[in-house]
Amino acid sequence: MEERKDRRDDKLEFETVKAEKIDFGRNNFLEVARKRAITPEGTNEFISVSRGYYLPDKSERFKRSLTIPDDPKIKDFVAEKIKTL
Repeated sequence: MEERKDRRDDKLEFETVKAEKIDFGRNNFLEVARKRAITPEGTNEFISVSRGYYLPDKSERFKRSLTIPDDPKIKDFVAEKIKTL
């Protein structure tokens, strides 16, 4: 679990519920993951799409990430647009 401080200085933790990855190009990958943000006020699940690359020692580094709310209408919209564009 990652731990970070948010703007109010409360503890904020991220938990990866499930992640799947596909490699492309020479050293690149895309990861789609369901993650959970945990704060003292409660939890919030979201979908994360991240692009990364492999270092020579095979460790991973992430370049960019996009988060999508865990809302069926939004997930359907994004999935449909990816398929049709």
